[in-house]
Amino acid sequence: MTENFEALQRALPQILDGLLITLELTVGGALLAFVIAIAFGLLARFKNILIRGFARVVIEFFRGTSLLVQLFFFFFVLPLPPFNIELPAVFTGVLALGLNYGAYGAEVVRGSINAVPNGQWEATTALSLSRTQRMWRVIFPQAWALMIPSLNNLLIQLLKGTAVVYLITIVDLTAELNKLRIQTDVFFAYTLGLIIYFVIAYLLSLIMNALEARAKHSLGQGTRWRDAVATPDAVADAGPDAKKGVV
Repeated sequence: MTENFEALQRALPQILDGLLITLELTVGGALLAFVIAIAFGLLARFKNILIRGFARVVIEFFRGTSLLVQLFFFFFVLPLPPFNIELPAVFTGVLALGLNYGAYGAEVVRGSINAVPNGQWEATTALSLSRTQRMWRVIFPQAWALMIPSLNNLLIQLLKGTAVVYLITIVDLTAELNKLRIQTDVFFAYTLGLIIYFVIAYLLSLIMNALEARAKHSLGQGTRWRDAVATPDAVADAGPDAKKGVV
C-alpha cells in the first residue's frame, strides 16, 4: 500500500492536469449543451412546421446516435475530404458532449415549458403581453424551476461522459488513472477515480440544488437557496406551503 501512495505522489501533477481537462470538458460541454437545449427546446414548440421539423430532426439525430460515434466522426472523419475540417481535440470533445446532451436537454426544456399550467398562459394573454414578454417574463421563470432537476441529472451524465473523450488522444482524468493503474494496481487506481468523480458530481449537485432553490424562492415557493446548499435535500423536502424566507 505504501508503494501505491508513493506512486500516487509521483503521478499527482499529471492527475491534476487530467482533472483540469475533465473539468474543462464538463464546463464547456455543459455551457454548449445549455445553449442548444434552450434554443432547440424553444424551436421545437414553434407553430411553423418547417422550424419545428428542423428542430425535431436535430434533436432526434443527436439523441439517437452514440456519443462515441459522434466523437469519432468529428475527430477522425471531418479532417477527410470533402470536409477537410480539423478540430482541436478538446474542442471536439466539448462539441460532441454539447450536441449530445444538449439534444436531451432540449426535450427537458420543451417538456418543462409545456408543464406550466394553462392558467399562466391565459393570464399572459389577458395582460396583452407580446410573445417574447409572455415567454421570458412569465412562462420561462416557472419552467426554469421545473427543468433544473432534470438538467442536474444530465449534467452529472455529461461529467461521466467525459471519460470516453480520452479515446481521441485527450489526456484527461480517466487517461491518467489508466497510467496510474500500471504503476499501482487496478483496485487502488479506479477506487481513487470513483472518489474523484463522486466528489465532482456531488459539488455540481450542490450548485444545481442551490439554483433550484433560488428559482423556486423567486416564485414564492420552497426554501432559501443558502439552506439548499447546506442541505441538498432541502429543495425536495420543501413543498409549496413551506415557510417563505428572504434570500
